[in-house]
Formats: sequence, structure tokens, C-alpha cells
Amino acid sequence: MKIRSSLYYMNMVILLTMSMILSLSCESANSNKPLKDTAVFINIFDGKTFNGWKADTSVWHIENGCFVGEVTPSKQIQTNSFLIYTSSQAGDFELKAKFKISKGGNSGVNYRSEELADIPYALKGYQADIDGENVYTGQNYEERGRGFLAMRGQNATINNSKDAFIIKTINNPDTLKSKIKVDDWNEIHLIVKGNNMKHYINGILMSETTDNDISNSKLSGLIGLQVHVSKEMKVAYKNIQLKIEKP
Repeated sequence: MKIRSSLYYMNMVILLTMSMILSLSCESANSNKPLKDTAVFINIFDGKTFNGWKADTSVWHIENGCFVGEVTPSKQIQTNSFLIYTSSQAGDFELKAKFKISKGGNSGVNYRSEELADIPYALKGYQADIDGENVYTGQNYEERGRGFLAMRGQNATINNSKDAFIIKTINNPDTLKSKIKVDDWNEIHLIVKGNNMKHYINGILMSETTDNDISNSKLSGLIGLQVHVSKEMKVAYKNIQLKIEKP
């Protein structure tokens, strides 16, 4: 009985030791895992339907795999009209898309925005500006808010809406303008994290904004594509990809 008992306890010791080794091995393996899921770019436009979006379809339609926003002399709008992404709101995110705009066109990508209750398909919030003359393309403009935040070529820090912005130069705005194609496809890439917003066109940083204005800054909200009030314009977007950083 003593021999069997000794063997029993020896086996128990071995089993406990192996269990501890396996446990340590698992803990070590788990410690190498990321604390959060790695965000990846997903296509948020299927090229065929408005699934996940809403818009005034007299202004926006789908053509050849593109969202197309259009104003004509016979089809006018009274307020800026947005194609709004409804599947989720975005706080920290990256967005990539291809766009093409007519020479007289005015558009932009709104983000961290909110809908206006009294105006259909209207948004208020940050906007990566786009226009056909490339006067403003790449800047940060706050729609229905503080207006121009960072012009193309600027790195702007906003501490209070009543104070002058702190402006640093990224590059010459005309040099940056030369990198934007006219009446052709360009790529916009937004990188928005915390209170910092970077706008890229064709892989080149056009503007950067750091918004420390607590009373006016926004940390999350809707994404939307704009058609601006105008006599005549046309803008197209395709290959729209979004990567949301999960908390």
C-alpha cells in the first residue's frame, strides 16, 4: 500500500508540474496577442447599390460602379446635399477613396459629423474639401461650423475658437496643388486619430489639423460625401474603403 501510495503521489506531482508548464506556456503565448483586434480596411460601397448609405436620389445615383452626385441647370438644390454612410459612425479611422470632379465642381468628404434635424441630407462637421479648380482640395473645412481650419499646405493647431490658430507650414500650397490631377481620378486618404486629422491626396500630405478646442471639437460621428450648391457640377466616388480603430 505504501508503494502504491508513493507512486500515486509521484504521478500527481508529475501531472501538476506538467499542468503548470502548459499553463505558463499558454500565458506566454497569450501575452503576445494584441490587446485589441487589428482593424482592416473594408469596402463600404458595393458598386451597385445604396446599401449602408442614404441620399437624395434625385442628386445621387450609381453609374459604372461609382457614386455620382450631380447638379444641372434644370436640377438645382437649395442646400448642400450629402450621401451619408449609415452602417456605423467613426471615431478614430482611416478612409481611402478615388474621386473625380468636374472643373466647376465643389465637393468633399465629411467625417465626425452630425445630421441637421431641419434640413434633409445635411451634415455639420469636419470636411476634407474637394473642388474642381483645386483651390481648396486637401484643406480641412468645418461645414456649418468654424469654417476654414487648415488650408492646403498648413499644419494648424486650434486651442480655442476665439484665439488665432497656431499655423506651421507643411509645404507650398501651389507645389501641393501640382500633385492633384485635373478632371481625372485622384485618391483621398484620411487618417483621423484622437484630435489629430491628416488629409492626403495621391499619397501626399495636404493639411494637418490638431483640434484642442474642447467646446467645438468632435471625436466621432457620421461620414458623408458632398454635392455643393452650384449652377452645374458632377462628382464621382469609387473604391471607398474604411478602417475603424476599435476601442
